[in-house]
Amino acid sequence: MVLSRFSFWEIFQMLILPAFFATLRMVLISGVLATLIGMVLGIVLVLTDKDGLSPNRVVFRIFDVFVNIIRSFPFIILIVTIIPLTRLIVGSSIGEVAALVPLTVACSPFMGRIFQNAFKEVDPALIEAAKSFGASKMQIMLKVYLKEGLPSVISGLSLGLINLLGCSAMAGAVGAGGLGAVALQYGYQNFNVRVMYSIVAILIVLVAAIQYFGDWVYRKLK
Repeated sequence: MVLSRFSFWEIFQMLILPAFFATLRMVLISGVLATLIGMVLGIVLVLTDKDGLSPNRVVFRIFDVFVNIIRSFPFIILIVTIIPLTRLIVGSSIGEVAALVPLTVACSPFMGRIFQNAFKEVDPALIEAAKSFGASKMQIMLKVYLKEGLPSVISGLSLGLINLLGCSAMAGAVGAGGLGAVALQYGYQNFNVRVMYSIVAILIVLVAAIQYFGDWVYRKLK
């Protein structure tokens, strides 16, 4: 597509706006999935830790090593590495839907550490008090760990979403679509600085909005 034939407003409507909504969909869907998976990982890590409600060294080490291994992968390499898994799940390794798999896989361990660290900050005296009243492990997790650690979880999740937004932009380099793909293909490769820096500005605004909303929710919960 020869962009010089179009005005910036036409380029915005044809390319940037659809890419913006594609990025939002990728971040929101993969963010929800990664948060749910991360919560499970965080709960397992806290429960099976040596000071947890159900200490289990083997299970803890398996999950701990798994989280560390996934987090050690640069995202662009992770996308390529799990292409067979992506094709198995969605039938393709290219496109917006296919990007959800590596985005979720990459972000889940990060979210898991957020939940784990938030739960570990809970006052042990509250855990002991709940035990003395006969609370079950599930009740302790939901009414003590999760309730008391929720402000820290929200603060961490905002950082996780910002990280996910950056990953979604990188995913554009391998055919995922979204703002990253438009910035690379129509901005950088076609030497169109208006497109490239417009997308940079949009990403800055998105990051600021996520951080502001996360801080606002954190203050409300505190």
